[in-house]
Amino acid sequence: MFLKKDRYLLLSKGRFSLRGFSARIRSKINKALQKHPFSKNTLAVMNALLLGQRQDLSNELRNKYENAGAIHILALSGLHVGILLLLLNFLLQPLERLRKGKSIKIILVVGLLWCFALIAGMSASVVRAVTMFSFVAVGLSFQRRKTITFSLISSAFLLLLVKPMFLFDVGFQLSYLAVFGIVWLQPKLANLLKCKYWFFRKVWSLCSVSIAAQVGVLPLSLYYFHQFPGLFFLSNVLITPFLGAILMGGILVIILALSNLLPNLIAVSYNGIIEALNGLIHWISSKEAFLFQGISMSFLVLLASYLFSIALFQVCQKFNVKTLRYFLLSLFLIQGTLWFEHIKFTNKNEFIILHASRKSVYGQRKGKTLFLKTNQPLTSWQEITQIENYRVGEQLDFVEQQAAINYFTIGNQDFLVVDSLGIYQVDGLKNPIVLLQSSPKINITRLIKTLAPKLLIADGTNYTSFVKRWRLVCNKNRVLFHDTGEQGAYVLKF
Repeated sequence: MFLKKDRYLLLSKGRFSLRGFSARIRSKINKALQKHPFSKNTLAVMNALLLGQRQDLSNELRNKYENAGAIHILALSGLHVGILLLLLNFLLQPLERLRKGKSIKIILVVGLLWCFALIAGMSASVVRAVTMFSFVAVGLSFQRRKTITFSLISSAFLLLLVKPMFLFDVGFQLSYLAVFGIVWLQPKLANLLKCKYWFFRKVWSLCSVSIAAQVGVLPLSLYYFHQFPGLFFLSNVLITPFLGAILMGGILVIILALSNLLPNLIAVSYNGIIEALNGLIHWISSKEAFLFQGISMSFLVLLASYLFSIALFQVCQKFNVKTLRYFLLSLFLIQGTLWFEHIKFTNKNEFIILHASRKSVYGQRKGKTLFLKTNQPLTSWQEITQIENYRVGEQLDFVEQQAAINYFTIGNQDFLVVDSLGIYQVDGLKNPIVLLQSSPKINITRLIKTLAPKLLIADGTNYTSFVKRWRLVCNKNRVLFHDTGEQGAYVLKF
């Protein structure tokens, strides 16, 4: 953007802000780290892992962590703050021997957690996590039953009082469901397999934590992301035990770098650890056979799945007639929901025009099959994200490509496609729906007078200036106009 001198005003120095202060701290940390032999990917992971800043991660590296089921490692949230809380509790344990040592310890732990949140930029996920574990830290000092559960509920209640819209935030939902899953399920799962060998007990303990967290978030993850990384067990078992050491090592590296006391040997060693972590993630994510994608889940199935999970947990915890009755009811509910949705999607019949910037994509959906037409051939329908999203969201079984034609009829409705050739004079048309694609250079007023269209639709292949002009003409002539770029896909149900 170019501005002339009389078009901007240079403000005086702004007031102090916590976000500005934390940004200056992070900038200073990054400048200190860049003086040492850290690779680009290592610096990006350190920024995500320790400072909550993921903007430097390449798309390739981010996708590898996602496919390996380990993206939570790079999302500074409950996992990191929980590990930090355990480490601080361990390091400050000697303070409990002093008079009022427990109170001093709690104040220090909570204060250090919020200092960490400040340095991490006070992002929503970090504030949520630190608030949650601040309550947990205070609750643990009381040493009473169900302290953690009450602490989690209290922290969620406080956050929603301050910012009610957190309730609809995906990160908020996933964080609390994962932690509640661990609190409620992990102890039960850990007791299922008992072994006299310490190593195998620890491995199963880590697996049970991963299973409990995944049970808590699985339906919600499928609802939002439509995929399930089958190797999340492996990534969690191999990485989580060392995450505390990686965090502490990273904090030590940052402190030494800021003090100009970081030895080259430690910098090279830590760089090697992060590179090994990235290499492990790359190996896990390359096992594509274990990455299940395109899984559809509706909101109704989501609710039924959680009711079923709660009922199953109750019947496993306390088996009696009452819990068995609730379990069977939840089972019938989830089966009924799946049957209802199967009937609904099987009987659907609609015409849809999707919004894609470079290709015109439209077609007729009959039951669980989409007969797809495009103005340019596709090597595969997966190359256009909107088609895949529609397929998953509408639970389609097949997507069949057909040759595009400029005139067709569905039911009693005529459709006319006007492309760059600008041909629209077709005999016998009666109030057609006209799709404008590839920016045809036509007189839109003359087209309206000639065809008397029921509706004009402009898809994503048209120039924005053309679309704006067409909308004005349609408004003037009182003709309905639909712009997929502004209003989304056009759907006509039959």
